[in-house]
Amino acid sequence: MANLQTAIKHWLARQFPNKWLPFYRSLLCLLISTLFFLHTAGWQTMPVLARVENVFYDLRLRSTLTNTVDPRIVIVTINEESLAQEGRWPWSRDKMAYLMDMLFDYYGIKLLGFDVVFAETDTSSGVKVLNQLAQGPLQQDSQYINALNSLLPQLSYDEIFAKSLANRPTVLGYFTSHIKEKNPETGKLPEAVAQSQAFAFSNLLFNAQSYTGNLDILQNAAASAGFFNNPSIDQDGIYRKLPLLVNFQGQLYEALSLALFRTLLGSPAMEFTSNEDYRLDKSDSRLEGLNIEGFTIPVDENGAILVPYRGKKGSFNYISAADVLNGTTDIDKLKDKIVIFGATAAGLLDSRATPVQSIYPGVEIHANVLSALLDQTIKSRPNYILAAELAEILVICLIAITVFPRLSALMSVIVFGLFSLAEIAANYYCWQILNIDTVLAAPISLLSLLFGIQLFFGFFLESRRKKQLSTMFGQYVPQELVAQMSQSEQQFSLQGESREMTVFFSDIRGFTSISESMEPQALCELINAILTPVTRIIHETQGTIDKYIGDAVMAFWGAPLPTPQHASNAVKSALAITDKLSAMQPELTNKGWPAIEMGIGINTGIMNVGNMGSEFRIAYTVMGDAVNLGSRLESLTKQYGVKIIVSETTMHAAPDFTYRELDCVRVKGKLKPISIYEPLGETAAITNQQQLMLADLKQALALYRHQHWVSAEEIFSQLHKDFPTDKLYKIYLERIQLYQQTPPTSDWDGVFTHTAK
Repeated sequence: MANLQTAIKHWLARQFPNKWLPFYRSLLCLLISTLFFLHTAGWQTMPVLARVENVFYDLRLRSTLTNTVDPRIVIVTINEESLAQEGRWPWSRDKMAYLMDMLFDYYGIKLLGFDVVFAETDTSSGVKVLNQLAQGPLQQDSQYINALNSLLPQLSYDEIFAKSLANRPTVLGYFTSHIKEKNPETGKLPEAVAQSQAFAFSNLLFNAQSYTGNLDILQNAAASAGFFNNPSIDQDGIYRKLPLLVNFQGQLYEALSLALFRTLLGSPAMEFTSNEDYRLDKSDSRLEGLNIEGFTIPVDENGAILVPYRGKKGSFNYISAADVLNGTTDIDKLKDKIVIFGATAAGLLDSRATPVQSIYPGVEIHANVLSALLDQTIKSRPNYILAAELAEILVICLIAITVFPRLSALMSVIVFGLFSLAEIAANYYCWQILNIDTVLAAPISLLSLLFGIQLFFGFFLESRRKKQLSTMFGQYVPQELVAQMSQSEQQFSLQGESREMTVFFSDIRGFTSISESMEPQALCELINAILTPVTRIIHETQGTIDKYIGDAVMAFWGAPLPTPQHASNAVKSALAITDKLSAMQPELTNKGWPAIEMGIGINTGIMNVGNMGSEFRIAYTVMGDAVNLGSRLESLTKQYGVKIIVSETTMHAAPDFTYRELDCVRVKGKLKPISIYEPLGETAAITNQQQLMLADLKQALALYRHQHWVSAEEIFSQLHKDFPTDKLYKIYLERIQLYQQTPPTSDWDGVFTHTAK
């Protein structure tokens, strides 16, 4: 063995001479750093790194939440209580007008925004039908016409709502879409904040293709309006950014939170800050910020901001709309407050996935943004930060190439730890103190990866030697055991241990006759063609091959590495093997080989496992009564005409599958009866027909075991008729005929005793 290891080591040394290792190491560091540089610059995206960056962002955000309540902003919500008292949404516009009057005249609020859209005419008053009558059968009825004209002002709910909006600081909401709808212009948009053609940076803003706006009469009456949808949701569905501007047909429109902010300030003009002043190429202009009445709002090139969450749901006071309508809310809770009207009832589906909470009210997102606009606490990602991040990548690359190779293993670990802590501290400082968002996943991942490369090259020859040994011995003993042996050979001895495991036995049916009809070479090819996919499936489900016994396979789950789901993995493996063999039949036929069927027996129980044998040869195997029972179950598959039989202990240990009870039996050499089952597949995939069959079988078995032969025979006969190729029902029909002629004793327990293995 020592000579073999020396030969392997020498071969590796010839392939990768030590003098070339520094060159290979530097080259690999440069290549990896280049990939990270391209990703950070935005020229080539690495999806995994982007996902990690989102995870780091969410962790950083949650760790720095203020978790305070902003008393300036109140959310009047359409909750379950409101729907129960006032009826389903949408409510009539006269009720909305009354709500407006209550908020402004009775409660004295400062500003009102709507996180809903009023796109359709309100016909709930019946005025449409009354007008149709006036233009139809009652057009000559002057009394009716006069009465209708006097009632119209009271029935025109949209006009009533519009009057309540007029001359008040109200901001409506509307919806934009990046999809070109059939009717792309529904309702009316508010006045645009600017013309996009006047700015070179507008080509980077989000472009809307259609919108759903409010009725003209309502939009004309309101002070302003803003879009409440988000075209900038991340690929994982998380609401991290919110565009404050959107471009539609050459006009720029503002988000609801920004419209509320501007209305609160008296609707001042908006100025834009870009990088045009210090760029030679004016066509590459990028938006950097919005200036409104002395307030500066930092945005990215898409006009978006990072949503400044204060905390989880409840960072703002909620008041039920029904309480406002009924006047039961204390005036102090709404006096001089900014109010946002929106829905939180589960049936209205206005919830979002956010970094702070998976189900978060959409209306509270607008409140968070407005609160941060008032406090000027918007986190920003200025355009210049990219240059610093790229420089950071280059510095890390230089450290890996010039510093790490000169340090010992211990010092390398210390330097790596210090640089990692410095990266995290600097990132936290920029976020919390400077309100600047910088990437963390790229530098930390690159530093870790390059540090790992140094360790890899430091232990290169030893690692390759272990891999070579694993390749050679993995053909004979489990790969997990080989990996552990390569790390510490002292952990293994002839002494075994006892633990709960699952054992698997399989055997090709009729193999003796098959082997007699085939040439030795063809027979060898057939066995390899079958056992290779069988072994692969067992390994994929974390099973260990114990041994091959001719055409038979013995395997087990739960060792050498403990696996809690060993029974489920074994059943999953057996089902996959039967499916694989069925799929292979055409291939076997094309080669002139016979059709192959395999019986599989599985049992779960306490077994002895370990290296067992002699001083001359050992084998990692399992022993015990539970192992013997698994072998007996495999031999029963042919008698019951099924491909897989599992014991009752396996059935209970693997509850994710649906099983058909086959029998309650005593196997050869056992006194205690056991119930045996056939797994049909994962429960989620079981068909209605199979469920009905199982219900009938359960009833038939109960009748059979209580010796109600006629009733049991009737159900088994129907099952045999429905499934004529299924051997199980024929077995029970034959038993019933026998028991009818020669009844069992009165204390018969329904157990069938098998006298052969």
